[in-house]
Amino acid sequence: MKTTRSRALFERAKKILPGGVNSPVRAFRSVGGTPRFLVKGRGPHAWDADGNRYIDLVGSWGPLILGHAPPAVVKAIAGAAARGSTFGAPTPAETELAEEIRRAVPSMQKLRLVSSGTEAVMSAVRVARGFTKRELVLKFDGGYHGHSDGFLSKGGSGLATLGIPASAGVPAAIAGLALTARYNDLASVEAYFRKHGRRIAAVVVEPVAGNMGVVVPCEGFLEGLRRLCDRWGSLLLFDEVITGFRVAYGGAQALLGVKPDLTTLGKIIGGGLPLASYGGRADIMSLVAPDGPVYQAGTLSGNPCAVAAGLALLRELRRLNPWAALEARGRRLAEGLLDAARRARVPITVNAVGSMMTAFFAPGLVTDWDSAAKSDTKRYSAFFHAMLQRGVMMAPSQFEAAFLSAAHSDAVVTQIIRAARAAMSALP
Repeated sequence: MKTTRSRALFERAKKILPGGVNSPVRAFRSVGGTPRFLVKGRGPHAWDADGNRYIDLVGSWGPLILGHAPPAVVKAIAGAAARGSTFGAPTPAETELAEEIRRAVPSMQKLRLVSSGTEAVMSAVRVARGFTKRELVLKFDGGYHGHSDGFLSKGGSGLATLGIPASAGVPAAIAGLALTARYNDLASVEAYFRKHGRRIAAVVVEPVAGNMGVVVPCEGFLEGLRRLCDRWGSLLLFDEVITGFRVAYGGAQALLGVKPDLTTLGKIIGGGLPLASYGGRADIMSLVAPDGPVYQAGTLSGNPCAVAAGLALLRELRRLNPWAALEARGRRLAEGLLDAARRARVPITVNAVGSMMTAFFAPGLVTDWDSAAKSDTKRYSAFFHAMLQRGVMMAPSQFEAAFLSAAHSDAVVTQIIRAARAAMSALP
């Protein structure tokens, strides 16, 4: 497979961008080799600068639930850009998008649009602290909630990929305000509440973890978090930046039947453009400026092009109702990966919820960060490159998710499974 142009572009980028990238996992550090510089996407496929075509299972890390460049979204973006790319003033479409989100996620009685998942979680935590008048926040090993200072201890996503337990530049005083429990271990959460309960403003959790690889909540775990928050007067914050509109129309909270006090959304609600949201109970959100004393602002919050893209995508999702088909194809792909591994006698575990999944190169169940971290990352790296050579682009990290879109037809899923059989059989 020719990579001449990608290699040249990477060398050029390294001279001016840290690591040659604008987000760490893109640098291929954990899998080795040259990052592919992508120039075009259409449906389930993406093309690199050398003209190689791939079946894309990264999907921009989740938002491309209808595939690359869906016509309704492209048309909406072009129309919005022609009318004006930004105003720094209210626009009617902002309210329309907020209403569309609330229709899907009723727990978000009031919400605010921002530009990134990091900004959404950072702002939601500030609101939680303002509402409860408490400082501590409880999070989980392997959970990634953006790169704001308070969430970079024992985080997932790029931190896990690069083996970084925390980040330089974060003051110890700020890091000390975050407590870290074990995902799916309610006893570890209860212990923190017994010790610090009246100081914990919020429990922040991915209801389905997606940043240490996909990890599903055990039966009763989320319900237990809800009970503990109610008992101690803390707020329950669901980070649904990945799962929102991905696992169901109303996100993981609709799928799993647990209602949080606050929710953060991102990825899909921007239709491929930078957009996110935080919101929740009206009495909590009434504290956000200008109504209340919790300040948050942004010139590009509710950007017209991003709002148009998100609104078009959410309306298409409501019209198409693709989740049952996505789940069926996700189940078929998961079974195909397991079958390919069995044939090659390679131990793997596949965790999947709907159209998001991770194949862990680990022999046992993966239920938390400790079990995810036992994965054979060298073997994943070999599998990643074997798939890439066969025209399937996966996440360049063992600790990320693969995403199907509605554009991944049954025939495309068959191609992925065939590639996986060949790739597994070629592993050392």
